[in-house]
Amino acid sequence: MAIKIEMLRSFCAVAQAGNLADAADRLGRTQSAVSMTLKQLEMHLGSPLFEGERKNRLTPLGEQVLRLGQSQISQFDSTVSAIELSARAPQGLLRVSAVPSVASLAFPHLVRRMSAQHPGLRIELRDADTKQVLEALVQGWADIGIASSEHMLNGVATSLLFRDPFGIVLADRHPLAMRTTPLTIADVFSAPFLRNALCDQIETPAFRAALAGVDITVHNTQSLLAMVREGDWITVLPQLITELAPEGLVFRPVADLPDMRQVFLYAREQTSSEEILSDAKRCLHDATSALAHTLA
Repeated sequence: MAIKIEMLRSFCAVAQAGNLADAADRLGRTQSAVSMTLKQLEMHLGSPLFEGERKNRLTPLGEQVLRLGQSQISQFDSTVSAIELSARAPQGLLRVSAVPSVASLAFPHLVRRMSAQHPGLRIELRDADTKQVLEALVQGWADIGIASSEHMLNGVATSLLFRDPFGIVLADRHPLAMRTTPLTIADVFSAPFLRNALCDQIETPAFRAALAGVDITVHNTQSLLAMVREGDWITVLPQLITELAPEGLVFRPVADLPDMRQVFLYAREQTSSEEILSDAKRCLHDATSALAHTLA
């Protein structure tokens, strides 16, 4: 017997609810049907997924199955949603996923131009971090992706969109913001520093050595900027991200930090909508060329 998606869905619902009754209500099934599905899954695996009969404690195997099962359910549901959206888009469908710093500035231009060139085109936009953008391309949830690093993906063409410099982002009232002399890497780490995922793209040895001693990492950009705005911390980000920054934050270059963030465009090579994809790529290149010009 093969493991079916509904088996994983039933198991995950029970594991999250901690009992059969609430899980059955959530799934719209009877308790006996959910219980039977769980037994079938455990028989197939040859080991129990719960400690005892109360279904409120997972076995070590159950914890692993929950983590993997949730991932598979999310992928399955996203795939079904994409299929249904494609079926409702007789004039074509364009799905784009981009890192937030580019998405917020390029998406309006993309929608205006593509809607004018292709009336009736359905457009689905997502902003996500680089890892999620790449996953969307690999899983077939996106036709075009914009990410802050270069990776080789099977069946996906990659091209450089633009580069923007890294620098210090800090509150406008911070002492370093008021310095008139050039700032250095030593200045960056003289104040409490917040690490973010983009810091890992910086290769300058002095920066990487200092970064290894940082204890606090903030992954969400909006949360990161909100903390920096408080004035207690500073961080290092690409210059374009400061276009999203709330008032009260400033960007300062770092004299001995030559690294540039590289932003890449990813486009699926096999698609039935080559004209739409080509037009969207040209549009994004035009939009980001204008952004890059503002940073020059």
